[in-house]
Amino acid sequence: MPLFDGLGSGAEKTAIVIDLGAAYTKCGFAGETGPRFIIPSEIRKRGQQQATKVVQYNINTEELYVILKEFIHTLYFRHLLVNPRDRRVVIIESILCPSHFRETLTKVFFKQFEVPSVLFAPSHLMAIMTLGINSALVMDCGHTETLVLPVYECTPILPAWEALPLGGKAIHKELDVLLVEQCTVDTDTSTGESVPSIIGTIPEETVEDIKVRTCFVSDLQRGLKLQAAKFNMDGSAERPAPPPDVDYPLDGEKILHIKGSIRDSLMEIMFEQDNEEKSVASLILDALVKCPIDTRKVLSENLVVIGGTAMLPGFLHRLLAEIRLLVEKPKYRDVLASKNFRMHLPPAKPNCTAWVGGAIFGALQDILGSRSVSRDYYNQTGRIPDWCCLSTPLPESLYEAGKTPPPLMKRAFSTEK
Repeated sequence: MPLFDGLGSGAEKTAIVIDLGAAYTKCGFAGETGPRFIIPSEIRKRGQQQATKVVQYNINTEELYVILKEFIHTLYFRHLLVNPRDRRVVIIESILCPSHFRETLTKVFFKQFEVPSVLFAPSHLMAIMTLGINSALVMDCGHTETLVLPVYECTPILPAWEALPLGGKAIHKELDVLLVEQCTVDTDTSTGESVPSIIGTIPEETVEDIKVRTCFVSDLQRGLKLQAAKFNMDGSAERPAPPPDVDYPLDGEKILHIKGSIRDSLMEIMFEQDNEEKSVASLILDALVKCPIDTRKVLSENLVVIGGTAMLPGFLHRLLAEIRLLVEKPKYRDVLASKNFRMHLPPAKPNCTAWVGGAIFGALQDILGSRSVSRDYYNQTGRIPDWCCLSTPLPESLYEAGKTPPPLMKRAFSTEK
């Protein structure tokens, strides 16, 4: 339980903060400096060897409801150990989350667990709350995608969002292919055997562990040489000397030999430009171009990068170097007058920054009550209003006539410019 739960019968208990990600879910209590638990976003059913992912957008509502119900039950009664009826809920969500998913998730909380209220908070807006600033260009490098969203004066500029399907999932897929094609395995009886002949397919957990423990992001000059050697089929571009190979123990009897050329070149897929000249670095510049001209200077000087993929060694340094290189190209040089880019370092790990922002917001009891959707409102209307919908009245204003809602943070969830 939180250490500062109010004493006496009149105190409201601390809210629950949940960041439901595609790969991992962070959960804990509002007002704390970090999540209590970080667990895989999956459930394991009896008789099934493969786990079922929780965040799925392409399944029917009934099946999704069952999966979410079981997962949320695990959060409350195996990890958090609290009564869901006693505490409000703050859910950190992406602006690209489909309405189908968020409505099903809301139904699980209200109908199955009967929570007092639910607040859906955009992850990009919550990230800047950890820094105490009002404006920032936030990049979320998650598992399935990289999403850039400008936030100016606590107002997300929705028309300027940019996204690419580049994240942890794409990196794992590329790494799995490279391991199968180029690496070898030693056993007690043989050496230099191919990976498929010894272990078949490599588990997802092992691929992720290899990425975290052995791979890194090269600097700009080395990265450009790696890309040139990769795409020049005639062999005119020479590849830089690779780092040392690494032996990765699979179990007590097998050793996987990981080539050094895989360790430094894997992350180049994040910075290689596709046929449309898109990369994770160009997303920031493209988003800036879409922003109003009077906001660009402030946004370019306040870059915030969150997400688990951004935790790889050298990622932030390479990203900033790529941005400063691309901004000199004619496509951006004639449009963006400000060439000064600065990056914030939030007071939390990149994968937990959005959760910490939600924990700060959830600790503001008065504001949380005015912005949350209550169970009575949901039972009456049967719907969950979108956080960016200006035509929807504040939930509690329906039941407290004549009461003016607190003005603080009221604009934080609007799209008005």
